[in-house]
Amino acid sequence: MLLKIAKTAALVAIAACTLNASDFNAQAEKDRIALIKYFEAKFEDPLKNRNTFFPYSTDDELKNNFISGLKFQDFSEGNYSFSKNGRMSYEEIKEFPPTEEFVEYGEALYEKPFANGKSFQDCFPDPAQAGSMYPYFDETKKDVQTLTVAINQCLTSNGEKAWKTTKGKIAHLEAFFVKSAQDEEKIIDVKINSAEAAAAYDRGKEYYYTQRGYLNLSCAECHVQGAGQRVRNESLSPFLGQVTHFPVYRLKWAAADKNNDGLGTLERRMSGCIKDQGQVPPKNDSKEMKELLFFMAYMSNGMKIDGPDIRK
Repeated sequence: MLLKIAKTAALVAIAACTLNASDFNAQAEKDRIALIKYFEAKFEDPLKNRNTFFPYSTDDELKNNFISGLKFQDFSEGNYSFSKNGRMSYEEIKEFPPTEEFVEYGEALYEKPFANGKSFQDCFPDPAQAGSMYPYFDETKKDVQTLTVAINQCLTSNGEKAWKTTKGKIAHLEAFFVKSAQDEEKIIDVKINSAEAAAAYDRGKEYYYTQRGYLNLSCAECHVQGAGQRVRNESLSPFLGQVTHFPVYRLKWAAADKNNDGLGTLERRMSGCIKDQGQVPPKNDSKEMKELLFFMAYMSNGMKIDGPDIRK
């Protein structure tokens, strides 16, 4: 009798685990759907929504520059998604994209042997998968894994020195991976399959929405509530779709680089943005940074990967 009860209890426990496993992303999915609805409502009719979303924009800007009726996938183009003038410049640059040579550099790095005879091909057999699977929560390590960190782990595990995490070789290799993913029409598809992964998501979410630094700003104030509004001469990009186009070639970075190499990782952009909030950013391979990127990527789930792309 006791054995029968034990077996029944075990079956109930297994069933409960199976049921709960499907619920670990429940809150994250509610957050994602709410964000999509928010942005679609915000840009459905910018002039009509002036008082709610765009109190500081001019009539001319709302009538003649803003694009109405944006839907989910449109937001992957950042502020080019809603700005007619910005989109025009963007499309002109895209005719001869400055990212092509860096993708080629990345492919050469992918194939180049390490001193031990191995190469990145041993760590990342499928470039398109490498360009689409990160970030993900490693259930064995109980930690978020990012592409930037994985590349450096591949290097050090093969006796090579780790690369700088912001630009240069690491951005070139990521460009090759992401372009491979784009060519295969991969989408952002972040999974939350455990309580630990859900907790990592929650910590990333908390970081994104928490005011901090001497300016007492949060990421969300600029890129959720403030998306579409102007700061000096630039429109703030929407949070939805922010991760789809990295590594990104920024004209600002290119102008400051002696080799005109304006390509940078998502970590580089986030560190710069956090500094603009008036605070010291977490290290690019830190738990805080990895969980922040995990949260951000989940919120763009279902969007097409379109990197490496171009931004101002």
